[in-house]
Amino acid sequence: MTIPVTSGDIKTLIEKYVADYSQATGEKDIWRTPLSVTAKADKRFNILPEIAADDHALPEDLLETAKSVIVFFVPFVKDLARENHKKDIPCRNWGLAYESTNSLINNLCGQIKIFLEDAGYNSVLIPSTHNFDFKTLMARWSHKHLGYIAGLGRFGVNAQFITPSGCAGRLGSLVTEAELGDTPLVTEKELCLYKNGHKCLVCVKRCPVGAVSAETGINRQKCWARLNSNLSNTEELAGLEQTTQVCGKCQVSLPCSLKIPKA
Repeated sequence: MTIPVTSGDIKTLIEKYVADYSQATGEKDIWRTPLSVTAKADKRFNILPEIAADDHALPEDLLETAKSVIVFFVPFVKDLARENHKKDIPCRNWGLAYESTNSLINNLCGQIKIFLEDAGYNSVLIPSTHNFDFKTLMARWSHKHLGYIAGLGRFGVNAQFITPSGCAGRLGSLVTEAELGDTPLVTEKELCLYKNGHKCLVCVKRCPVGAVSAETGINRQKCWARLNSNLSNTEELAGLEQTTQVCGKCQVSLPCSLKIPKA
């Protein structure tokens, strides 16, 4: 027997969990109100191998009885984004935020899974990060591309994901057999100023190693090399987890960092 669950129930759970997280864990409060969407696990997701990795999984690959995909975005506070604007090296707090937000997302997905299971629905979750192929640097379960299909946001020139709360933050997702329907937040084709025909390209100028291009997007290999160099060769990130490959320079101090940009 199952108990009816709505997308509104999931939204309320996500917002409350993030709002209470700092007090419950002692972590520094670095997050704004999260955004969430749900989407029917239908044929729209069949395009994933075309727009993401060739071997990108489909919702039914994770859960044969999948009916819905849940995607959420946890945006950072303005002060953190502003702090990481300084210099070419990411600030230590940006690295710490990466670690603590990954933990938040993984724990939150676990809570959503328990909530849905208590209502009688199976769910499957994927780790918040490092679920990609280390040769192609493409994820087999891309939270960004799932969010794109579900209407949580759109891609910028820098391959960052622009939501109504900007691109400075992190994403999580899971698949469930609960029928939650479609609840998109974004229906526009593009949110990026440059892609909408306006002058911008601030993200291109912000990259310290020239890994972002208006013509070709992001050079993943060049970006990845920089992330590893930041972790291995800087005092700012010394002692952090070996999976904390961060930079974030193309996410901060942009028109789209904290909101949908206006022309």
